Amino acid sequence: MGFSLVNLTDDAVHRIHEIVADRDGALGLRLGIKKGGCAGMEYTVDLVTEPDPKDDHVEVDGAHLWIAPEAMLFLLGTEVGFEKSPLRTGFTFRNPNESSACGCGESVELEAADLKELAEARKSA
Repeated sequence: MGFSLVNLTDDAVHRIHEIVADRDGALGLRLGIKKGGCAGMEYTVDLVTEPDPKDDHVEVDGAHLWIAPEAMLFLLGTEVGFEKSPLRTGFTFRNPNESSACGCGESVELEAADLKELAEARKSA
Protein backbone atom coordinates (compact mmCIF):
# COMPACT_ATOMS: atom_id res chain seq x y z
CA MET A 1 0.00 0.00 0.00
CA GLY A 2 1.46 3.36 -1.05
CA PHE A 3 1.53 6.57 0.92
CA SER A 4 -1.22 8.98 -0.05
CA LEU A 5 0.07 12.48 -0.70
CA VAL A 6 -3.33 14.12 -0.26
CA ASN A 7 -6.67 12.49 0.52
CA LEU A 8 -10.02 13.57 -0.94
CA THR A 9 -13.31 13.14 0.88
CA ASP A 10 -16.37 11.92 -1.02
CA ASP A 11 -17.76 15.49 -0.93
CA ALA A 12 -14.55 16.88 -2.47
CA VAL A 13 -14.59 14.20 -5.19
CA HIS A 14 -18.22 15.06 -5.99
CA ARG A 15 -17.46 18.80 -6.13
CA ILE A 16 -14.46 18.31 -8.43
CA HIS A 17 -16.68 16.29 -10.78
CA GLU A 18 -19.26 19.14 -10.74
CA ILE A 19 -16.64 21.79 -11.48
CA VAL A 20 -15.10 19.82 -14.34
CA ALA A 21 -18.50 19.03 -15.87
CA ASP A 22 -19.43 22.74 -15.94
CA ARG A 23 -16.29 23.99 -17.68
CA ASP A 24 -15.13 23.16 -21.19
CA GLY A 25 -11.67 21.66 -21.33
CA ALA A 26 -11.35 21.28 -17.55
CA LEU A 27 -9.54 18.15 -16.39
CA GLY A 28 -9.45 18.76 -12.64
CA LEU A 29 -8.06 21.11 -10.02
CA ARG A 30 -4.60 22.21 -8.89
CA LEU A 31 -3.89 22.65 -5.19
CA GLY A 32 -1.12 24.95 -4.04
CA ILE A 33 -0.17 27.52 -1.46
CA LYS A 34 0.85 31.15 -1.64
CA LYS A 35 2.11 33.76 0.77
CA GLY A 36 -0.69 35.91 2.08
CA GLY A 37 -3.21 36.61 4.78
CA CYS A 38 -2.55 37.51 8.38
CA ALA A 39 -1.19 34.03 9.27
CA GLY A 40 1.26 34.00 6.37
CA MET A 41 -0.01 31.44 3.83
CA GLU A 42 -3.17 30.66 1.90
CA TYR A 43 -4.36 27.59 0.05
CA THR A 44 -4.97 28.02 -3.68
CA VAL A 45 -7.32 25.98 -5.84
CA ASP A 46 -7.19 26.52 -9.60
CA LEU A 47 -8.82 24.91 -12.60
CA VAL A 48 -6.57 22.65 -14.69
CA THR A 49 -7.02 22.49 -18.45
CA GLU A 50 -3.46 21.41 -19.20
CA PRO A 51 -1.59 19.57 -16.43
CA ASP A 52 1.92 20.66 -15.54
CA PRO A 53 4.18 17.59 -15.79
CA LYS A 54 6.06 18.78 -12.67
CA ASP A 55 2.93 18.55 -10.50
CA ASP A 56 2.10 15.49 -8.42
CA HIS A 57 -1.20 13.90 -9.41
CA VAL A 58 -3.90 12.34 -7.24
CA GLU A 59 -6.93 10.63 -8.78
CA VAL A 60 -9.88 9.38 -6.75
CA ASP A 61 -12.92 7.92 -8.51
CA GLY A 62 -12.19 9.92 -11.65
CA ALA A 63 -11.64 13.22 -9.82
CA HIS A 64 -8.21 14.63 -10.65
CA LEU A 65 -6.17 16.84 -8.33
CA TRP A 66 -2.71 18.12 -9.19
CA ILE A 67 -0.41 19.43 -6.48
CA ALA A 68 2.16 22.13 -7.10
CA PRO A 69 5.68 20.84 -6.35
CA GLU A 70 6.57 23.85 -4.21
CA ALA A 71 3.57 23.10 -1.99
CA MET A 72 4.05 19.35 -1.57
CA LEU A 73 6.03 19.34 1.69
CA PHE A 74 3.41 21.66 3.22
CA LEU A 75 0.46 19.56 2.00
CA LEU A 76 1.61 15.98 2.70
CA GLY A 77 -1.14 14.13 4.55
CA THR A 78 -3.78 16.82 3.99
CA GLU A 79 -7.42 15.78 3.70
CA VAL A 80 -9.29 17.93 1.18
CA GLY A 81 -13.01 18.14 1.79
CA PHE A 82 -15.90 20.26 0.60
CA GLU A 83 -18.41 22.00 2.82
CA LYS A 84 -21.67 23.74 2.04
CA SER A 85 -23.32 25.52 4.95
CA PRO A 86 -25.30 28.73 5.53
CA LEU A 87 -22.06 30.49 6.51
CA ARG A 88 -19.51 29.00 4.14
CA THR A 89 -19.22 27.08 0.89
CA GLY A 90 -15.86 25.83 -0.30
CA PHE A 91 -13.06 23.36 -0.04
CA THR A 92 -11.75 22.54 3.43
CA PHE A 93 -8.27 21.42 4.43
CA ARG A 94 -7.39 19.22 7.40
CA ASN A 95 -3.63 19.60 7.26
CA PRO A 96 -1.32 17.98 9.83
CA ASN A 97 1.35 20.55 8.85
CA GLU A 98 -0.80 23.50 9.90
CA SER A 99 0.61 25.08 13.05
CA SER A 100 -1.95 27.90 13.38
CA ALA A 101 -4.68 29.78 11.54
CA CYS A 102 -5.98 33.31 11.57
CA GLY A 103 -9.25 34.09 13.30
CA CYS A 104 -11.24 34.41 10.07
CA GLY A 105 -9.94 31.08 8.74
CA GLU A 106 -8.68 32.49 5.44
CA SER A 107 -4.96 32.00 6.05
CA VAL A 108 -2.75 29.53 7.89
CA GLU A 109 0.76 29.04 9.14
CA LEU A 110 2.32 25.89 7.68
CA GLU A 111 5.46 23.94 8.48
CA ALA A 112 7.08 21.53 6.04
CA ALA A 113 6.32 17.87 6.75
CA ASP A 114 9.00 15.93 8.62
CA LEU A 115 9.97 13.29 6.05
CA LYS A 116 11.88 11.19 8.59
CA GLU A 117 8.80 11.07 10.84
CA LEU A 118 6.58 10.14 7.88
CA ALA A 119 8.95 7.36 6.83
CA GLU A 120 9.02 5.93 10.36
CA ALA A 121 5.22 6.08 10.64
CA ARG A 122 4.85 4.31 7.29
CA LYS A 123 7.36 1.65 8.32
CA SER A 124 5.49 0.88 11.55
CA ALA A 125 2.07 0.80 9.88
